Amino acid sequence: MVSFSHADTGTTEAEWAASGVAALPELPLDASELTSMAFVVLAAHPDDETLGAGGLLAKLHHSGATVKLLLCTAGEASHPESQTTTSEQLAAIRLIEFGTAVSGLAPSAAWQFLELPDGQLAAHEDRIEDAVRGAASGHPADNVVIVAPYRSDGHTDHDTLGSIAARVAAAGGHGLLEYPIWYWLWAGPGDAAWQSWVRVPLTAAERDAKNDAMGAHASQVEPLSEQPGDETLLSGTFLEHFSRHFETFAWHPFTAGSNTAADAERIFDEVHSREEDPWDYSSSWYERRKRALTLAALPKESYDSGLEVGCSIGTLSEELARRCRQFLGVDASSTALLQATQRLSGYPSAEARRLTVPDEWPEGTFDLVVLSETGYYLSPEELSELLDRIRASTRPGGTLLLCHWRHPISGWQLDAEAVHAMARSHLAWPAHGIYRERDFMLEILIAPSETL
Repeated sequence: MVSFSHADTGTTEAEWAASGVAALPELPLDASELTSMAFVVLAAHPDDETLGAGGLLAKLHHSGATVKLLLCTAGEASHPESQTTTSEQLAAIRLIEFGTAVSGLAPSAAWQFLELPDGQLAAHEDRIEDAVRGAASGHPADNVVIVAPYRSDGHTDHDTLGSIAARVAAAGGHGLLEYPIWYWLWAGPGDAAWQSWVRVPLTAAERDAKNDAMGAHASQVEPLSEQPGDETLLSGTFLEHFSRHFETFAWHPFTAGSNTAADAERIFDEVHSREEDPWDYSSSWYERRKRALTLAALPKESYDSGLEVGCSIGTLSEELARRCRQFLGVDASSTALLQATQRLSGYPSAEARRLTVPDEWPEGTFDLVVLSETGYYLSPEELSELLDRIRASTRPGGTLLLCHWRHPISGWQLDAEAVHAMARSHLAWPAHGIYRERDFMLEILIAPSETL
């Protein structure tokens, strides 16, 4: 457990602003997607919901999303040395403040008070877990996002609630957004955790709603009285972390189901049997632009031997074949490979072959390996094995290019960020470059020039 006090100066907002936190990628959920989704927002104490997710709540309300809030405690232990206000009186005050804040942020939201003791959530995990599951029920699993305190925030109640939310999300196949609060005080830009998070941009109206809601928590942002023990709990310098034009979350996409490479083979054969080009690879400007960026990102003009894992109908394969003296595209879908083979027929040294990776793998070595829109259709264990295969068959100095859609992939355990993070940590190869935008990310790693 991190040791800190609310009175600590901690890391200033100026330091965080200089760290690049404002350049984090956006949460890959469109406004059109929010409308049909349900969000279960958890707060350990009144004001957590406003500090960590007030802007998000306002955004969800205006988008038409279903919002349910679970408030665990009344925060009655915030001023234990007060000589003017008992814990019972403070609980009543803070519940009123919570209701006022929520009605300003998301007046259509439903909320429930679990009446648990402040500072003791770890002793009530079963009850909290039941409540979270109940709030998430009644909606398709991959339409539910749980929003909870960051499980390593450093406050015992926050950490407990975040861990419960993570368990329920993983078991139920829900998305999970973790919001940090005290992290901004005790951590610093050198901490690695925040670098994989996402941000939610806030409009001026959403920021105003959040500021007004924070003002409603007067017992926390103003002194209870002039007496000792009634001092302001949340200082102005601390509140600066929550006046940003965005909010920050650790994002864990939907994990419903545990599909594997074998499932992908069956699913994509079915999809390609119904439509020749189910994802509009040939006609979509998004797909054509992404291919152009992918090809432009390759550090070499030409390669001796290229491999594309998950080549589908061969639209990218055809472009890669022009850059490779020899080229092989592999895919698990026999139906998709019919088109890939036709596209590559004009290149004598290029071929498409049916292989279900990582169990099956081509012979030989390659100085270019492309893994595009494929990594998240594997289980974590399969992706680890695939990365081992890539390591063993990539020549020294060879290029590994990864490109993946950054929105949730319902039915599989991984998403783009997870795939790329696994590749970085598993291979530990030097990075040549990375590019992120709202819809996809593109990254290049270079195999070491000498075997270590």
